Amino acid sequence: MIFSDPASVAVVGASDDPSKWGHWLARGALIGRSRRAVHLVNRSGGLVLSEPTVRSLSELAEPPELVVLAVPAAHVPAVVDEALAVGVRGFVGIPAGIDDRVICRIREAGARLLGPNCLGVFDAATSLHLAWGRFQPGSLGVVSQSGQVGLEIAGLAAASGIGVSRFVSVGNQADVTAAEALLDLVSHDLTTVVGVYLESFGPGIVDAMAQLRAAGKPVVLLTVGASVAGREAARTHTGSLTSSVDVVDAACRRAGAVRVTTPAALVDLAAVLSSNVPRGGRVGVISDSGGQGAIAADLVVDAGLTVPALSAVDGLPMGASRRNPIDLAGAGERDLMNYARAVEVLVRGGEVDAVVLSGYFGSYGADTPSLEAAEVAVAERICFLARDTPVVVHSMCAESAAVRALRAGGVPVQLTIERAVAALGHVKRFGSPPVVVPSRATPVAPYRPGYLAARDLLSFVRFPEARAVTSLADIAATTLRPPYALKADWLAHKTEHGGVAINLSDPAAAFEDMRARLGPGTYVLEEMDTREHTVELIIGAKRDPSFGPVVLVGAGGVHAELFRDTAIELAPVSPATAREMLARLVCAPLLTGWRGSPAADVEALAEVVAQVSETLAARPDLAEIELNPVRVGPDGVLAVDALIVPLNDTSGQRVA
Repeated sequence: MIFSDPASVAVVGASDDPSKWGHWLARGALIGRSRRAVHLVNRSGGLVLSEPTVRSLSELAEPPELVVLAVPAAHVPAVVDEALAVGVRGFVGIPAGIDDRVICRIREAGARLLGPNCLGVFDAATSLHLAWGRFQPGSLGVVSQSGQVGLEIAGLAAASGIGVSRFVSVGNQADVTAAEALLDLVSHDLTTVVGVYLESFGPGIVDAMAQLRAAGKPVVLLTVGASVAGREAARTHTGSLTSSVDVVDAACRRAGAVRVTTPAALVDLAAVLSSNVPRGGRVGVISDSGGQGAIAADLVVDAGLTVPALSAVDGLPMGASRRNPIDLAGAGERDLMNYARAVEVLVRGGEVDAVVLSGYFGSYGADTPSLEAAEVAVAERICFLARDTPVVVHSMCAESAAVRALRAGGVPVQLTIERAVAALGHVKRFGSPPVVVPSRATPVAPYRPGYLAARDLLSFVRFPEARAVTSLADIAATTLRPPYALKADWLAHKTEHGGVAINLSDPAAAFEDMRARLGPGTYVLEEMDTREHTVELIIGAKRDPSFGPVVLVGAGGVHAELFRDTAIELAPVSPATAREMLARLVCAPLLTGWRGSPAADVEALAEVVAQVSETLAARPDLAEIELNPVRVGPDGVLAVDALIVPLNDTSGQRVA
């Protein structure tokens, strides 16, 4: 409760100057003085905002529960020392540049720090306003690593009519983390939707988002950059085929959250989620303009939704089209209530999951004041109907009595049709989180380098028949069937150093040449896969620095990086989730029988994907596992190359 409903607060650095942080924080703190004791600290004393101040925390009769540090970073050490000495247990660190030694002193004393380099905290339920800016109370919980991005989200939320329930700027997360701030929202009654902006991801984020989803509070995540969550250079095909955004999206799927790309998209989606959430992707479109209806319908389809044909259209006004999109053809202008009647036809018909009303509605009263009351009445009727089937409105008017009435009744209103439709498209991405299954992998011997050792470690995978060879005599004694592949078992980057030869009918000459160039050692003679109707894929798993183990499957072979056709999830995954990953691939039709070819053994392939994911999740000593290519056909799965990178490896050595 220390950062949501403290019994007392003190603003150190309180100021009468409106350009200073201390002014905004003092003014905000005083908003809650009917609920808690508020102390203003100014080293010069006197009045601030007509309220008396003290020169130091030592002058207070009792220690405040929460102290806001609104002084320059150079003065923070002395303030913190004094605060800890009098028994303060919570700090909001506004300035950047607070020394690490100060942060350590706070931790060692058992106190907590929000920030530093943060914009503050706001809680509508407890009248706590210790942040720069103004906040309209509402239902959106905001946790932001960037204070200004968070403030932009809060401003957009106010403009959209949903407002903010709690705002937490976590800044540098030197102590209090974004995951902790999110978990605090699970039991926060005012919060129905959560918006998060993060530039980096620490432990617990996925679990916190999942707990919010389980509590019925969907999470919308905004992040930036293709190299934010993991900055390591790619050393393998698996690494080169993933980006931080891929992994963040996988984390969102695991948690049941959705990632967006702008603050406006976050708030637009939150506005829809704060109202009646669509149950499916069927959208009915209404306008009083054929052009606007057609544009809306196109955008609906582009967003991955459908504009279904209608059969139950009784009750539409004379002259209106009976098809979806519904063009009122001037009937809305003749009688404003026709807008509500058209919405009611779609809602009562049960053939759509959401309604988009696009065009001039919301502008009548603004342009013709005598129509304002009638338009507001229509808006209120639409709000009533939206309780059964969600309605999203695109209005050409940014602000009017009707627009305010719609928003007050829980109907999202946007100034552009693309924002209205995009929000509905994002809603569709809130699928059910996958069931996380415990790993079936059992402990095995420590990692050993080499292709043969990799085959042993991945014993659940079928590989071609192979033999270790160290001499021409071993080659001559082989019972393997041609054509052959010959590999240097120990060598990193085999292709670059001539450590692999394929399609051999007589491997003796290749062995002599390779041994002459590379020296004595263990080589691997292997049968090549000559099966017909096979599809080449890549299966990989890597340890992401932010989210832990992830698993990837995609189009494989030498063109894997060219096509970049992949699906990624956090590991471990179940075979069912692995099948869903395979179905998402562009090359998926090749697995199910393309142009008369026999279908591949997808069940066996999904099992391998799941077991690779489980193996990495169960092996903290491994950084990466890769099978490429994996050749899958009607008779099963065969991996013809393998790669394992131990966690402490810095060379990027291929073991196969």
